[in-house]
Amino acid sequence: MRVAVTGTPGTGKTTATERLDADLDVVHLNEAVREHDLYDEVDEERDSVIVDLDAAREWLGDRDDVLIESHLAHHLDVDRVVVLRCHPEDLEDRLRERGDESEASITENAESEALDVILSEAVDRHGVESVYEIDATNRSPDAVATEIDAVVRGEREPSAGEVSFIEYL
Repeated sequence: MRVAVTGTPGTGKTTATERLDADLDVVHLNEAVREHDLYDEVDEERDSVIVDLDAAREWLGDRDDVLIESHLAHHLDVDRVVVLRCHPEDLEDRLRERGDESEASITENAESEALDVILSEAVDRHGVESVYEIDATNRSPDAVATEIDAVVRGEREPSAGEVSFIEYL
């Protein structure tokens, strides 16, 4: 099985996947991108890299029993997609606390979250029957990890479209 855990930066993907009890190898794709040069160029303005998704796919190969964590994981070939969500106001607070995002980036990420950008991309690529939405707002990382484990074990039904933050806009 291949599972993607994705979501807007700041939703808690890395923190939750570090607490998983699943029998899957966890790949933190953003780390792999930098370690294995899986990018085309550097965006100096955003202080980030432009990921080469074809290179990432090739690097992952045909690995099975893997959970891929990244805001880009839903662009890869997987069986299930977990989309972590977080209220945009809380997301802004989280990103400011991390201290590694510009105000412009924080605003862009909050607006993307309110507009369901990653959820929409995941449903478009994988279909509503393979997408599991988890609202991580006001939930502990352990509680979010428990929900991800339930998806991995097949104990949770697909749930795309249950969370809405449109009032933020």
